[in-house]
Amino acid sequence: MSAASLVEAALDAMTASLDPHSAYLNPEELRESEMVTSGEFGGLGIQVTQEEGRIKVISPIEGTPADRAGLKPGDIITAIDGKPLEGMSLRDAVNAMRGEPGSRIKLGIEREKDPPFDVMITRAVITIEPLRWRLEGNIGYLRIVSFNEKVADGVETAIAEMKRNTNGKLQGLVIDLRNNPGGLLDQSLAVSDEFLESGTIVSIRGRELGSDRTFRAERGDLVEGLPIVVLINAGSASASEIVAGALQDHQRATVIGTRSFGKGSVQTVMRLPVEGALKLTTALYYTPSGEAIQARGVVPDITLTGADDGSDPAHEIDLPGALPAQGEAKHNSQGAVDVNACPAIGQSADRELGCAINLLRAGSADSFLASLGLKARL
Repeated sequence: MSAASLVEAALDAMTASLDPHSAYLNPEELRESEMVTSGEFGGLGIQVTQEEGRIKVISPIEGTPADRAGLKPGDIITAIDGKPLEGMSLRDAVNAMRGEPGSRIKLGIEREKDPPFDVMITRAVITIEPLRWRLEGNIGYLRIVSFNEKVADGVETAIAEMKRNTNGKLQGLVIDLRNNPGGLLDQSLAVSDEFLESGTIVSIRGRELGSDRTFRAERGDLVEGLPIVVLINAGSASASEIVAGALQDHQRATVIGTRSFGKGSVQTVMRLPVEGALKLTTALYYTPSGEAIQARGVVPDITLTGADDGSDPAHEIDLPGALPAQGEAKHNSQGAVDVNACPAIGQSADRELGCAINLLRAGSADSFLASLGLKARL
C-alpha cells in the first residue's frame, strides 16, 4: 500500500467512527462536492446512506438519471453490475456507482412488498435546475429541487412572473420541498428571508464558547402576506428543513406532508495542508422557537396519510452513529388528512399538492380540516 493510500485509509477509518456526515474527502471527492453546490456534476443523481450494512436510498434528485429510472426513497441497492454489495463500505459503494457520463450501470434493487428487480441507468453530467414554477388558477406552485447557488435568484424571478401572469391577483403560494436534500446554508437563509419581514430564521449552536450564531430576516415579504403552504416529506433534509421550520415558527406558512428527514447538523470543511479535506460536524441547527432539527425533523402542521407506496423512507435517526435529538419537541401536528380526499393535480395525479391547494382555498387549516369533517387537535 502506498503512503497516500495508507493515510486515506486511516482518515476514512477515523471519521467513520464519528457521525454519519463527518468524512475525509480525497481531492477528487472534494472537487465533486464543490461541483454539486454549483448545480452541475457527474453521476446518477442519488443520495444514499448505509443502514445495518445495506445501501439505502435517501432520495433521488428530481430530473436526474436515478429519478427517471424510478428509484424511490427507501429502496435498498443490493448489487452493482451483478456484484453484491454485502460487506462493502458506503464509500466503496458510492465509488462503484461513479463513472464516465454515458456509461451504463445495473443496480439490483429491493423494495418493500415488491420482488427484487434490476434497474439499468445511464450515467450523465447532471445539471440541476434548482426550481420550477407554474400557476394553478391564481395559486402559485413553486417547486424547489435543491439549494444550490442559483436558487434564491430563481425564487425572485418566479414570484415576479407569477404576479405578472395573474395581473397582480396571485391568491397564495405552495412551496414544494418534498425530496429536497438540502444544499447551501446561505441559499436557505435567502429563500426564507424572501417571505419573512423580520425575526430569526435559524440559529447555530456549537460546543465552543462564542461559536453560536443567529441569522435574521431583513428583506421583506415577496408575496406581501399572501397565504403560503409548504409541502415536506421524509426526503426533505437540511436546508429545506431550515426553510420549513422558519416559515412554520413565524406562522408565515402552514406546513403539510410527513415528518422531514431530520438532518440538523452543520458540517465544516477544513482543507488539509497537502490535499483533500476533513468534513466534520461542528454544530446543530435550531428553529426560531429554539427546537433542534437534528434527529427530530420538522413535524408538519397537518400530516398527510394514504400516499404510502410500500417503501420505508430513511430518517436521520435511523443512521448508524446519528447524533440524538436535543431538548424537547415543541410542535405537534394539528390533524391528519387522507390524501385520497384531495383532488389529483397535473399529469402526475399529485394528491398531496391537491391538499395544499385546497387548504389555500379554504383560507385556514381549521377551515380545511372542517371541510373534510375533521377537527384540529389542540
